[in-house]
Amino acid sequence: MKEITTEELMEKYKQDKQINIIDVREDDEVALGKIPGARHIPLGEVENRVTELNKQEHYYMICRSGGRSATACEVLAKHNIDCTNVAGGMLAWDAEVEK
Repeated sequence: MKEITTEELMEKYKQDKQINIIDVREDDEVALGKIPGARHIPLGEVENRVTELNKQEHYYMICRSGGRSATACEVLAKHNIDCTNVAGGMLAWDAEVEK
């Protein structure tokens, strides 16, 4: 599984705010703030919502600390969707958030 640090993701985000970031945390966690432009798909819904994702694009998966997003990457990999886990998750994200 590919992984990226939050620092590396911040650099990519600064260069292209349209990158595909999916936040797999629960609703109450996302209500506290998420990366601007990130799409919210709770981990429990990822398997049922893979058809919403474009297999021709790359996705960065994030959660609170990196565990659930790693699980989401495993699910997406089974469906041949290219993704990277964000190690450290939102706990390590030290940039702007939107509520």
